[in-house]
Amino acid sequence: MQTSADRQDRHQYPAHWEADVVLRDGGTARIRPITVDDADRLVSFYEQVSDESKYYRFFAPYPRLSAKDVHRFTHHDFVDRVGLAATIGGEFIATVRYDRIGADGMPASAPADEAEVAFLVQDAHQGRGVASALLEHIAAVARERDIRRFAAEVLPANTKMIKVFTDAGYTQKRSFEDGVVRMEFDLEPTDRSVAVQRAREQRAEARSVRRLLAPGSVAVVGVGRAPGGVGRSVLGNIRDAGYGGRLHAVNKAFPQDLKEVEGVPAHHSVRDIDGPVDLAVVAVPAEHVPAVVAECGEHGVQGLVVLSAGYAESGPEGRERQRALVRQARAYGMRIIGPNAFGIINTAADVRLNASLAPEMPRTGRIGMFAQSGAIGIALLSRLHRRGGGVTGVTGVSTFVSAGNRADVSGNDVLQYWYDDPETDVALMYLESIGNPRKFTRLARRTAAAKPLVVVQGVGSAPQGHAVRATRLPQATVSALLRQAGVLRVDTITELVDAGLLLARQPLPMGPRVAILGNSESLGALTYDRCLAEGLRPSRPVDLTTGATAEDFHRALTRALADDTDDAVVVTAIPAIGEASPGDAELAEALRSAAAAVPGKPVLVVHVELGGLAEALSAAASTAPQAVDRTSGAEGGAHRGDPHHPAERLPAAGAEGPPSLPAAPPEGTHLIPAYPAAERAVRALAEAVRYGQWRREALDPGKVPEYDDIDEKGAARLIGELLARGEGLTLSDAATCELLGRYGIHVRRALPAPTPDAAAEAARTLGYPVALKATAPHLRHRADLGGVRLDLADEEQLRRAYAELTGLFGKPEELRPVVQGMAPRGVDTVVRAVIDPAAGAVLSFGLAGAASQLLGDMAHRLVPVTDREATSLVRSIRTAPLLFGWRGSTPVDTPALEELLLRVSRLVDDHPEVVAVTLEPVVVAPHGVSALGATVRLAPPPARDDLGPRTMPAY
Repeated sequence: MQTSADRQDRHQYPAHWEADVVLRDGGTARIRPITVDDADRLVSFYEQVSDESKYYRFFAPYPRLSAKDVHRFTHHDFVDRVGLAATIGGEFIATVRYDRIGADGMPASAPADEAEVAFLVQDAHQGRGVASALLEHIAAVARERDIRRFAAEVLPANTKMIKVFTDAGYTQKRSFEDGVVRMEFDLEPTDRSVAVQRAREQRAEARSVRRLLAPGSVAVVGVGRAPGGVGRSVLGNIRDAGYGGRLHAVNKAFPQDLKEVEGVPAHHSVRDIDGPVDLAVVAVPAEHVPAVVAECGEHGVQGLVVLSAGYAESGPEGRERQRALVRQARAYGMRIIGPNAFGIINTAADVRLNASLAPEMPRTGRIGMFAQSGAIGIALLSRLHRRGGGVTGVTGVSTFVSAGNRADVSGNDVLQYWYDDPETDVALMYLESIGNPRKFTRLARRTAAAKPLVVVQGVGSAPQGHAVRATRLPQATVSALLRQAGVLRVDTITELVDAGLLLARQPLPMGPRVAILGNSESLGALTYDRCLAEGLRPSRPVDLTTGATAEDFHRALTRALADDTDDAVVVTAIPAIGEASPGDAELAEALRSAAAAVPGKPVLVVHVELGGLAEALSAAASTAPQAVDRTSGAEGGAHRGDPHHPAERLPAAGAEGPPSLPAAPPEGTHLIPAYPAAERAVRALAEAVRYGQWRREALDPGKVPEYDDIDEKGAARLIGELLARGEGLTLSDAATCELLGRYGIHVRRALPAPTPDAAAEAARTLGYPVALKATAPHLRHRADLGGVRLDLADEEQLRRAYAELTGLFGKPEELRPVVQGMAPRGVDTVVRAVIDPAAGAVLSFGLAGAASQLLGDMAHRLVPVTDREATSLVRSIRTAPLLFGWRGSTPVDTPALEELLLRVSRLVDDHPEVVAVTLEPVVVAPHGVSALGATVRLAPPPARDDLGPRTMPAY
């Protein structure tokens, strides 16, 4: 009889179980199924495990594995017996396995849904979170194989393993018998298990980026022997920035007697460096990079910044070269920024790292910046750095990452780092593409709840070097979804910096009410008009006249800030002529002192030809955002000072010695952003107002309601039966109504009418009055084309309408007519849900009809939708007034509409097999709603979803 251990070929090798993961310390490992080819690796791994760990695994001294053990632990059927290994450099560092068991605890096959699980982690890698990652992956594998529960027996002294199980967040129970702790836990994800998993993901990915941005030692590989070239330039930039760690120059072509390059120790290879290297900056031709990566991996380098070009941006051959680069680096547990990167910068006083092509170190501040393109990175750095033109004044950066092709480290990873980075208070991102929008939206929502996130997203096709998922959603929809996550979505680099400066320098406004004051009536009027255009509520501008003194500005600003009817103040200033006109420094000090005396509201300045004013306003002050002053009821409160804010331009690369840091500014100084145009200031303020509103609403996001009449298990059974008939299908009308009915969504019955007599019989069954509709694709939901006849009161009217339809549009088999009972009159709407491959599940709502479709008047929310989000969804469309009694019409039952939206959201969220739902039209009457048409499409669910185990993007 064939045993389970002999059935290696029962299922093909499950390649989709392979995954790269980030461990707790920021390093990486690969998880993959164990196969018959792993016998030698397993034996070698076991030999490196301590006797104590072996004892904990087998409950007895077990110095070596027998041939029978090796065979058993490497032969799996990938269904009832599965083993996974975590590997680094191709060698095992940990293993996990499960064996399906029956109720008697003996080996079994399906339908048994319990399995015993056991782990073994090499001692040198314990404490890195390897077992936790393996548990996530083996649990996902078990769920895929219809195993619903794990059991594990652990010795009481094995506290580390017990903690792995108890900390995972699954529903579990524990018992103690015969000196062994028996733990049983369900594998269905819970809110706590998902929260634990995502918290671990954040800590691990943040740590992996921190290792890149704050290395204790750096090697630049590819430093030229003569001045010039990329490697030599980067070496100089790191040295001139005042980097405090160990720095090494590497080039295999260095002369044997060369000991230093520009005062930096020189080496032929990374292997020749005495001591650890945390970060390697690679600036060699692409064909030489693999050899450099191998050297770095063997030396224990933790991460790479690859400046070299010639990868995916150059075409198919380069794309394959890029994939090989990522696979090679991950095999050694290293992360990569790049290739084709511009570099990274960290201005922290204890790091001072400029491992980039930027010739100057940016001033220290609290704005984090991420760009994919080097050119955009240069533009962002220069815009923040310069004083004249655009937004002026001194502004500081905490960290800067230009990821190039972002083959590995992406904007998502950097967001994880910024989330709890105490040195970063505002995040600015220029994204030419988003590789994982679903994850980005999730991370952005969490980050935005703690600090502002401003994003420019490219609207064209993704750059050639970027691997991105295709999305079927319009760009406007993606933007709307980002805004729901708290992202401040702007269109240009100028707007990115404008908004970033305001958010970094000023408290958040508590509302849209804006006071305007200044010495120019026309500039005040222009600012007023722009406020109206941006949806703000400005007060009439206060004209101080062109003869206003600094004291006049001070008094007017103090009054405006103290006025409870104002949430923000815009000061407009033009040059004045005369002895009494204030100087730049005098006016700046008047404004700063007034803002300091009445804190809690943002102040912006619109200046015309007053470059000195902008500089004076920004001098000797902090870029830190403001703490919330809970006592005054305003978000923003007191300003935090930045003790490392330079007041003058830093020396260029190559200058003597590292730049010195200025003294700390006076306590309590305020930095007021100045803008050269009213529209730029007001646009930035409008973004801050919207973000402030989102922050307040995020404190109470609502809840996903429970409905007693939802039959989730019955729906799951029905979906399974339907999918058994095909890989993907659009359900019949009967199956659609049955599935929707399991979630309390009732579609008004419609009967086919292939002949006039059938139509009459259907009407008698349903009861008059009825509607006669053509359901052919070109006429469906197009009442404007005449394919619908309503309020047919008797058989005579029905037969006459039937003759008219067939006479106008053709034979019944072409029209596919149906008869349906009349619904109460109301507003026709459309409800849709779709699973987008990139963004995930999206719920959409709008009014029915060609006009709304042409105008794109649809609102969208990510699933699952909360009750508060359903309420806002209904009110988000431009035509929403039609639902609330516009021009004397009767208001309709929006609470019933919101409940329908929540039920559709639940259906799609509970069952990932439901990939599309359309309810059209949904008639919202003064009392109740009626769904008159519905379509549902099913498809097999993906092997892994967002609730699955942590993984890095596959290569």
